[in-house]
Amino acid sequence: MSLTRGLASRLPSALPLVAKAPVVPVVVIERLEDAVPLARALVEGGLPLIEVTLRTAVALEAVRHIAAEVEGAIVGAGTVVERAQIEACLEAGATFLVSPGTTPSLAEAFAETPIPVMAGCATASEAMRLAELGFEVLKFFPAEASGGVAFLKSIAGPLPHLRFCPTGGIGPANAPDYLALPSVVAVGGSWVVPADAIRAGDFGKVRDLAKAAAGLKRAARFG
Repeated sequence: MSLTRGLASRLPSALPLVAKAPVVPVVVIERLEDAVPLARALVEGGLPLIEVTLRTAVALEAVRHIAAEVEGAIVGAGTVVERAQIEACLEAGATFLVSPGTTPSLAEAFAETPIPVMAGCATASEAMRLAELGFEVLKFFPAEASGGVAFLKSIAGPLPHLRFCPTGGIGPANAPDYLALPSVVAVGGSWVVPADAIRAGDFGKVRDLAKAAAGLKRAARFG
């Protein structure tokens, strides 16, 4: 059986998860003690889907604590770039995975993963290949540097079936432009989890930013 035919029938859909809110917070957790109150603030603000990036030493433990202690949180792991990370993410309790890009070997590893994956792409060819493999929602990264809204508009005509979660360079000023596109299920962003607010323990600010982001409108309904 070819990799293409094998993948398409096995991948859990990411669409029901990503469709829960218009913004997926992209979180960098430096201190483990911040993980639970940060996640609670995001959930209270209306953003239950939380991507904890594997960029710090405490990231996996943060996923574990959020999964075990924060009711309503749907916590996943981002910046997954190699097969060895997948099992650790699953063991920590991640409910979805996100990659910045997707090599053939990583796509094959994702095919064996029992949870949804947002595989990363930056070009039309990459997006077409991932859709062919059965990935239902693609992470378009780095969005602004890769053509942004104009790029997504330009491929919507020939590739209307593709669905994206653009991430990279997105904030409150341009998020509505992305969400106005029928192909965009949600956007990923770190503006709702500013580092200075986290360092200061100002989770009320995070909750307020999340509430504003949760109120952003999407052009299309998904799920």
